[in-house]
Amino acid sequence: MKLNILPARTGAQWVGLGMRTFFRQPLALGALTILFLIALTFLGLVIPVAGSILALVLTPALTVGLMAAARAADEGNLPLPPILFIAFRQGPAHARAIVALGLLYAAAIMVIISVFMLIGSEQLITFLQSASQQPTPEQFEQQAAALAALIGNPAVQIALLVALALYALVWIAFWYAPALVYWHGVPPVKSLFFSTVAVLKNTRAFLLYGTLWVGITLGANLILLAVATQAGSAGLVFMTVALPLLGLIITAMFFTSQWFSFRDSFVPDAPPLSDMPSAG
Repeated sequence: MKLNILPARTGAQWVGLGMRTFFRQPLALGALTILFLIALTFLGLVIPVAGSILALVLTPALTVGLMAAARAADEGNLPLPPILFIAFRQGPAHARAIVALGLLYAAAIMVIISVFMLIGSEQLITFLQSASQQPTPEQFEQQAAALAALIGNPAVQIALLVALALYALVWIAFWYAPALVYWHGVPPVKSLFFSTVAVLKNTRAFLLYGTLWVGITLGANLILLAVATQAGSAGLVFMTVALPLLGLIITAMFFTSQWFSFRDSFVPDAPPLSDMPSAG
């Protein structure tokens, strides 16, 4: 498999392709994004602790589903809900590999959480104990002050910076890994190495890619805020509806763009192992 070294402008192309492809199938891709988020959140709510870990294990597999949906939409097909679970429908070998990758992802996230809690444990435990109780109006103000003190605590700030740095490494390693495992049969551990190399070799493209998504998110929210401010008393109702909808659209476009970053970054030596029907 050959890695493409891409110019910085490719990051902007990924953003544009993600937006354009989303608007080809906005209802389908939006619904799949909602299903993705609900599936992961539901497990954590229904099965305490174990459900949250299971959600982490499933994240790479469901990410493959969103990428497959983006591919389907790009090819002019309608991605149906079953495509979200396509990583489990291509035989036991694919399923075992994607589950193994999910276990690695869950382990990595648990390590990050453990490091975060270890560095800032005393302050965090104190705050969580106070926040676990249903506050009275007076206690709510006290909890808000405690949260501000927690954020300003040097130990917590260090813990947060360390956790963010570790998560950045995990993000780089897992950005392409699910797609490499699923479409090209790369072993899970090796896929993490290939993903890391691919992202680092194309740092300029990813910096522009990330900067544009941050800019789009902030710009769209500022526009909504300006509109809500002009709307007066109706602005609060407008923001209540528009803000979650905007967040969903941007999230769906972002996930859609991930497929194009994978498609452009690798040239396989052979046809993909899982060249499945794109519509699910």
